[in-house]
Amino acid sequence: MSEVVQKAYKIITVDYPITAKGDVVDTYFDDQVADPYRWLEDDRSAETEAWVDTQNETTQAYLENISYREEIAKVVRDLLDYERVSAPFTEGEYTYFYKNDGLQNQSLVYRSKGGGDATVFIDPNKFSDDGTISLAGLSFSADGSTAAYQTSTGGSDWRQVYVINTDTTELLSDTLINVKFSGLSWYKNEGIYYCSYDKPAGSELSQKTDQHKLYYHKIGTPQADDLKIYGHTDVEKHRYIGAQVSEDDRFLLVSAANSTSGNRAFLKDLSNPNAGWKTVIETTDNDVSMLTNKGDSLYLTTNHNALNSKVVVVNAKAPSVENWKDLIPETTNVLSPSSAGGYIFAEYMVDAISKVYQYNLEGKKLRTIELPDIGSVSMNGDKFDANTSYYTFSNYITPTTIYALDIATGESMLFNKPASKFDASKFVSKQVFYKSKDGTHVPMIITYHKDTELNGKNPTMLYGYGGFNISLTPSFSPTLAAWLELGGVYAVPNIRGGGEYGKAWHKAGTQMQKQNVFDDFIAAAEYLIDNKYTSSSYLALRGGSNGGLLVGAVMTQRPDLAKVVLPAVGVLDMLRYHTFTAGAGWAYDYGTAEQSREMYNYIKAYSPVHNVKAGKKYPATMITTADHDDRVVPAHSFKFAAVLQEFQEGDNPVLIRIETDAGHGAGTPISKTIEQYADIYGFVLYNMGVEELTLR
Repeated sequence: MSEVVQKAYKIITVDYPITAKGDVVDTYFDDQVADPYRWLEDDRSAETEAWVDTQNETTQAYLENISYREEIAKVVRDLLDYERVSAPFTEGEYTYFYKNDGLQNQSLVYRSKGGGDATVFIDPNKFSDDGTISLAGLSFSADGSTAAYQTSTGGSDWRQVYVINTDTTELLSDTLINVKFSGLSWYKNEGIYYCSYDKPAGSELSQKTDQHKLYYHKIGTPQADDLKIYGHTDVEKHRYIGAQVSEDDRFLLVSAANSTSGNRAFLKDLSNPNAGWKTVIETTDNDVSMLTNKGDSLYLTTNHNALNSKVVVVNAKAPSVENWKDLIPETTNVLSPSSAGGYIFAEYMVDAISKVYQYNLEGKKLRTIELPDIGSVSMNGDKFDANTSYYTFSNYITPTTIYALDIATGESMLFNKPASKFDASKFVSKQVFYKSKDGTHVPMIITYHKDTELNGKNPTMLYGYGGFNISLTPSFSPTLAAWLELGGVYAVPNIRGGGEYGKAWHKAGTQMQKQNVFDDFIAAAEYLIDNKYTSSSYLALRGGSNGGLLVGAVMTQRPDLAKVVLPAVGVLDMLRYHTFTAGAGWAYDYGTAEQSREMYNYIKAYSPVHNVKAGKKYPATMITTADHDDRVVPAHSFKFAAVLQEFQEGDNPVLIRIETDAGHGAGTPISKTIEQYADIYGFVLYNMGVEELTLR
């Protein structure tokens, strides 16, 4: 690890670019709200492009004063430089897996046949010279003779699909364009179900996309001839549509949703050309998906009448909700099941820690799957006739390790242990519970070097999310390991809005209860300070996307709480978030400013862009975003940076780092990752008064 040396640091003077102000004013329920930086929403204008260039120049000029950035980059680079492989999966005559030698920008897809040597099947590093075109999905036909893969350019959610003959590795003529928010679900070897929106007339990076559509592409035919399956009429209009073809190619399950929670579901028997749609569930109040099937028996995962989810079984001839029978009933812990080898593996979260049980298709619990340690498991699932399934295990100090599971016996064997340079024996990762403002008990995992003294002077990163039913379970990251090696403490609370305790925990952090999320995070910071892990002078708050909203709201509500704040690709203009790309689908969590006067008042009271006040001393802030982020458009970050720079009092810097040819985060090349973390950690440590790093 390295030892940090805290000294008085030299204040770097920042001459902020002058951001022009317009005269746009919006009216909400007779309340007039100025939006002087509205022009920054035009991501295609020359003025916005010039603003981005000037802001990046200002940020890089500041960062160049931090002498140990390259030293940090070396720590990050060294901890990334080890072979990482995925669990293997069989398709046709080949066994496939992903592998990165260490510092390759994108992982490669390898395959072997009959136990022979592995060869490269797809190398995404050849998609572009700089690694900015990534592999974004791979799906195989029934017999494995054909595959379809998606690519993303610059991290965009808009994808292209290519079809490849797996025997010859030759590309077929079936290139699909303008695909978005879509899996690729094969029907036999004949065709693919996929989803997309009509391409917007304006900017594809910011224009609202509101009507998702499902298509069927028959291999060997033009995309223009693709069949319209669902979503092409006003009656069928939904923001998110998905398709699942059962493994035996008997059934097509279509899900249709208007937000990120809850979906309708319809079933079609593909073995009958004249079959119509059968309703599985009509309303969007709950979630349902297909786990597997055996003949006419469908096994579904749902939270209908089960806030923590359950598995039900129903006959496909009459699949509606009134005919469902509980197979694995709801428990006090959140269920995330998978299927493999004709069995169901029920993974439960117990205080954000994984437990796994094996069931047969009659609902009988057969055994507990013994896990190697306390942490997070990802059960990959597998085909109905599989004898072996694979799962990954990790926690904050254990690099992702792969285990082979004998389905018949439930025995696990180590399959791949990565040769990471990180020495987990030097670190401790423990779970604590603290009380939030309203008395709610919240778990948090704190990770740090065993020799750390609880003296209130440890650089500490508090990371949070708190939304969309997403659970922050312990997992390993080489970039996190670098923070630990640099002497940092890393803390992750499981705040409300997430899914750690089921739908009730999620809903307790939505709409008119969103303040619970911020209060939980503030209480986590106060716990770390009260227990001497750190102090406000050594605390950094970090979050991305919805987590960017979290730290943006907390820093405006409690500017005294932390020394540094890092909002990444954040949702920061809460009055207008739903007017961009797929933002309207987030209303389940947030509500909208037009929904009611009460909701408008509530949202405006925490919207980060609207709560920066003149004359306030805010923490040192480095906002990060990307010019191709078409999920949380960069205008959120642009506006927040502009208003913070306008009103900031004192010497704490307010910078924005805008990655070019990058999106919301997925597919970021390793070279960019190293640069990003050198800048982020350098900025954090410098503003905490760390003048030099002493490696030991």
